[in-house]
Amino acid sequence: QVHIVESGGGLVQPGGSLRLSCEASGLSLEEYAIGWFRQAPGKAREGVGCNSNYDGSTTYGDSAKGRFTISRDSAKNTVYLQMNSLKPEDTAVYYCRSWGSPAYWGQGTQVTVSS
Repeated sequence: QVHIVESGGGLVQPGGSLRLSCEASGLSLEEYAIGWFRQAPGKAREGVGCNSNYDGSTTYGDSAKGRFTISRDSAKNTVYLQMNSLKPEDTAVYYCRSWGSPAYWGQGTQVTVSS
């Protein structure tokens, strides 16, 4: 049985940083491209970034470019989303997803950026 769990969210002041984790059981994340998404209240889910398992390259959404970084720790079967220079508009529930058939999603972790 596959489980994906995001963690690391919380309340942070504007300009601060957070590192989100995406851990999996029953699934080897290094075999899949992994994407991070977010959904703010009343808004559609949007892509934050996607890391390829093939060549390690990462594509970021416009809102994440220059501020967010996706990395992996294969030994821990974990993918990270490092978020710096956070803004109030980054407030959302953040999800990770494995690309494949079927795709697996976690339950999300809340990030709130507020003073």
